[in-house]
Amino acid sequence: MRNVVNEYFDVAVGVVRKAGRFITQYGSGCEEFEVKSCDIDFVTKVDKMVENFIIHSITKQYPSHKFIGEESVAGGAKVNLTDEPTWVIDPVDGTMNFVHGFPFSCISLALLISKEPVLGIIYNPLMDKLYSAKEGQGACLNGEPIHTSKVKELRHALVAFETGTSRDEEKVKVVFENFKTMVGQAHGIRALGSAALNMAMVAEGRADANFEFGIHIWDIAAGCLIVKEAGGVCIDPSGGPINLLSRRMLCAGREDLANELSKKLTQYYPDHD
Repeated sequence: MRNVVNEYFDVAVGVVRKAGRFITQYGSGCEEFEVKSCDIDFVTKVDKMVENFIIHSITKQYPSHKFIGEESVAGGAKVNLTDEPTWVIDPVDGTMNFVHGFPFSCISLALLISKEPVLGIIYNPLMDKLYSAKEGQGACLNGEPIHTSKVKELRHALVAFETGTSRDEEKVKVVFENFKTMVGQAHGIRALGSAALNMAMVAEGRADANFEFGIHIWDIAAGCLIVKEAGGVCIDPSGGPINLLSRRMLCAGREDLANELSKKLTQYYPDHD
């Protein structure tokens, strides 16, 4: 199995690096975009180009493999996660950043077999930072090993979290409640504008924890594996095992910190994928 995953990984890295060129062409911003679910939820032609390129390139190598892509789902495709090898794609995570030229956007790509991630890649082509992991083989940044931090207590933790792209009144209320909690109890808070890159910061030990409600499997599938392989944990924000389709995620460099944070959060339960 390891040899097969290594082969898949080598192919995926090559494809993702090539796909990153579509993003770097718009490093100063992309003024043409369409609105999706609301006025802060965007899609650009680059999102679609990157996703189509990845699907086409991998299908040529592995025609029997399945795909779950953000823009395909937005276009009406179903989220159908089976035991078959399935590539999960967020072509441009951080589209708001991308539109504004804020250089924190990335491609997130994971391969799931039997519904579990076996490889994950998060690539920010604007900074040429490629985070990666293979199951049981550790996590890397540009080929060099990375590890999560050793912070175990919230009062010492730098916590990343996002407001999200929903204007739903209940969701906004929960965001403000958790913001208030983090301001009062965490060492500091940060928001990069990209779920995948927030998780990459935890994997690299630059942030200590990250949580989000309302994200999708394509936002977190790669990040969950990368965090775990770097020594961290990914759980449901209320505690217990994570469900990649639940649209809820909490990750941390240490289990003690994850458990403490889960007890402090105001919970929110979005509709499942």
